[in-house]
Parts: sequence; structure tokens; C-alpha cells
Amino acid sequence: MREHVKFRVGRIVFASVSPDESLLGFGYPREMREALVAGEPEKFLMPRASDMRYQWVRARLAALDLDELEELLVDAWAMCVPQFLRREYLELQVQPQRVVDECHECGGDPPDQRADALDGH
Repeated sequence: MREHVKFRVGRIVFASVSPDESLLGFGYPREMREALVAGEPEKFLMPRASDMRYQWVRARLAALDLDELEELLVDAWAMCVPQFLRREYLELQVQPQRVVDECHECGGDPPDQRADALDGH
């Protein structure tokens, strides 16, 4: 039987995909998970009983769009990494639009390769 695919920062698991790829478990603040599940029960599930002690919740992968999936995974990852790394990542997310805005202000075209690299493309 296949195991869950786990994504880690060091030894800390921040996300896990079920063997049948239908569920995603991910790090989520313990004090906020009941509200998340209650707000969208067709999308989110409480953790298994054995995982209730962790900051963890589950989602039905088919119910998530790509942007939402990315946001959930980045937020789960951010819970596990040092603050300086989280800050650097967030600064890079702001950078692509700033590069484009600066180019438009000076009347030039944005440097595609630089903006694509910063945007993760």
C-alpha cells in the first residue's frame, strides 16, 4: 500500500497528500481550524483523530482551485520556516509587480526574463 506523500521543512511535515490523491493535509493554526471547516465543510475536513494534537487540517483536493491550493501550501510552509526566510519570500512576491510598475513609469517595457524569474515562471 502506498504511503502519504509528505512535504517537509527539515523534520516538520507542512503538507501531505493521501495515497489516492484525494485529500491534502496541511499545517493550519489549531485555534482557527474549526471555523475553516464550518465555513466550507464541502471543502475542508478536521484532521484524523490521531492528528488532532497537531496544527493540521485536511482539504478535498478536487474542491480547491490552483490559487487557493498555492495559498494554503505557502501558508503551511511559512508556519515551519524561520522568520527571515518567510520575510524574504514575501518580499519576492511583491517584487515582480514593482519591476513592472517601475518600467511602465519610465516608459519602457518590463524586462520579461527578470519579471518571469521573480514571478516563479
